[in-house]
Amino acid sequence: MPMASLSRWTMSYFAAALAFLLAAEALAVAGIGYPAAGLAEPATLVLVHLVAIGWLSLAMAGALLQFVPVLVSRPLAFPRIALPALLALIIGLILLCAGFATLAGWIEASLDLLPLGAAFLLSGFSLLGLMLGATLLSARPIVLFARFVLTGLICLAATALSGTAFTTLLSGRGDWLGTVTLLPDGLPFHALLGLGGWLGLIAIGVSYRLFIMFMMAPEPPARRVRPVLLFASLGLALAFAGLMASFAGIETGAGWIAATLVVLIMAGLCYGRDIHALYHARRRKALEINMRASIPAFVALGLGLAGLPVAIVAHAGDGSIAALVFLIAFGWLGGLTLAQLVKIVSFVTWLETYAPRLGRGPAPRVGDLVAMPRTGWWFLLYYGGVVLGAAALAIAAPTSFRLAMTLCLAGTAGLVAELVRIRRLSQIKAADRPPAHERPRLLAARAEERKPNHVETGSIAHPRA
Repeated sequence: MPMASLSRWTMSYFAAALAFLLAAEALAVAGIGYPAAGLAEPATLVLVHLVAIGWLSLAMAGALLQFVPVLVSRPLAFPRIALPALLALIIGLILLCAGFATLAGWIEASLDLLPLGAAFLLSGFSLLGLMLGATLLSARPIVLFARFVLTGLICLAATALSGTAFTTLLSGRGDWLGTVTLLPDGLPFHALLGLGGWLGLIAIGVSYRLFIMFMMAPEPPARRVRPVLLFASLGLALAFAGLMASFAGIETGAGWIAATLVVLIMAGLCYGRDIHALYHARRRKALEINMRASIPAFVALGLGLAGLPVAIVAHAGDGSIAALVFLIAFGWLGGLTLAQLVKIVSFVTWLETYAPRLGRGPAPRVGDLVAMPRTGWWFLLYYGGVVLGAAALAIAAPTSFRLAMTLCLAGTAGLVAELVRIRRLSQIKAADRPPAHERPRLLAARAEERKPNHVETGSIAHPRA
């Protein structure tokens, strides 16, 4: 297998993502956004985009920069544009949120901040897509799990372009769109393509490969995995068609959204079956914290997917729908991302620090870099907040939701502190740490696409891991 490489800016993506998550949770604790405000109000839009772009998208991007080269056994294409892409995304999100703040009347500024922010975001995502797409397409034939990522990148393009159109309408510069009903009819499909395609589908594809490596589980046959991609692609195609229908002025309605969700549920059922099989077929019987902490995330996904179509068709109201979306965004995507970050950060730190020293003295296991059981308690706090938060949204209890988000904020802050401790090798005895000049930097690897000696990509599942 090819030598493992380190993407220089992955840790910077993770750091920015976690900072935006903490900011979003702090705003929720302060009572900003839904349920204290309406779902379509600017305050809620600030919160939604901090989570969707700032937290989940940046974390996904950072993971893909490290993971996609491993997936296709090719070096990352155009690695030098990783930092400009990150800066463009951060600047774009800040400008976008400033535009929403202007809409809310919090600040006095031009609404042109909205399309300007969207332009930066579109540029950043385009650079990201160039790096990842070129890397994936450099390996032929395109492997099955790489197709998940490519399909997700297509959904990202549709999401970013439709979001840019939304900002031009909100800023009053959307005359070129004519009389299309993109707002509000296109919003659900925009969200489905972003949450279900760019974030969800890629999370599914990446988790297959990571779980196989982390649990030393046999790879499921392609005939079992293909239905996941096929159902997901069909559901996302329906979402894209709904978005285009909104552009064309064709009314879609709740039935179209529910049909899209039903097809995506079929993908979710096939995916859940495979993940359950991986857990049971694993050769590593003692589950590490990242795999144990992922279990509640899959429970949240099941509850969210099962309830959403019913809630939409039954016109259950904003509270029920918001609670189910919250379970998917914070419970599944958020919880799964936090859980895997613990493993990814510890493994990358081990690669950067100890892999080049193999054969020159004792080296700790990857798991020795993580403080247990303290890390597990932070996850318990986070998931407790998610459960209480979903319940509070369902019954439209703003005060209870703020208290629940306080738990999420405390759990996240604790996990961030643990990740910093991992990078600083705090769990390793001082005598066993390398010299200061060989220790990992907090936010960047020491050399772009650095290749440690003696370590293969498959060693994620090696006993030393």
